[in-house]
Amino acid sequence: MIVVITGASGFIGRHLTGKLREAGHVIREVKGRSLAGLPQAIPGADAVIHLAGENVAQRWTQAAKRRIRDSRINGTWQVVQSIQEANPKPAALLCASAVGIYGSRGDEALAEDSRPGLGFLANVCLEWEREARAAEAFVSRVVNLRFGAVLGRDGGAYSKMARPIRWGVGGRLGDGKQWLPWVHIDDVVGLIQFSLANSGIRGPINVTAPNPVTNGNFTNALAAAMHRPAIFAVPRLALKLMLGEMSEVVLASQRVLPQAALTAGYKFEFSEIGPALDALV
Repeated sequence: MIVVITGASGFIGRHLTGKLREAGHVIREVKGRSLAGLPQAIPGADAVIHLAGENVAQRWTQAAKRRIRDSRINGTWQVVQSIQEANPKPAALLCASAVGIYGSRGDEALAEDSRPGLGFLANVCLEWEREARAAEAFVSRVVNLRFGAVLGRDGGAYSKMARPIRWGVGGRLGDGKQWLPWVHIDDVVGLIQFSLANSGIRGPINVTAPNPVTNGNFTNALAAAMHRPAIFAVPRLALKLMLGEMSEVVLASQRVLPQAALTAGYKFEFSEIGPALDALV
């Protein structure tokens, strides 16, 4: 299979590209947020995997929010336009999205058919997925990959969360009761490969482990895996002062379940947080 990947040099892109090449696929990498070379890369490809986008984990100034929104919505528009103009066209578009589409929902169990939430990130994700679905006029299927907090040694949420624990100054965020929809990088790659290979998968798919945990439980499990204390807590006010509006992301409660993946028969390598963190530590 010939696969075009945007954002191939990013955290997920690096892991995915390596695994797909190992499996014998031909990869056409499109690096950089400008998506230069995309129109030339798509003709003759079997699928496009669109991962490129501005990092959400930064203080949300007006300029940053503009970059986040534009990189996702306008970037996806560029991908769809390039698919429309390609000859021959790919059969599938797999486009990144995020569990941020659900907003903060307390203890409510959230599957792919749950209604969207409120807030900046939820609105961006909603428009992002809508832009990707425009490709349905040109390809057989569109898959919206709703990523949770990705855990891997060389990037994603784990490296940020592990650092204060390693220094002995880590602890829960806020009251720690908010649900964290985590997923190990191996299952991120596995679910993308699974979605690529299964023509019956279309629409949104939650790329999260089947057993989400609260932030407090995650912090305790991480501290135990690292054999370090986790006695501190970061108050909500402190997070808001440090991160501004972006603190809504780390304080959001999202009990997200990968119902579409489980129904389709995907077998998770890491379904429990303890073994996942042990593997990383």
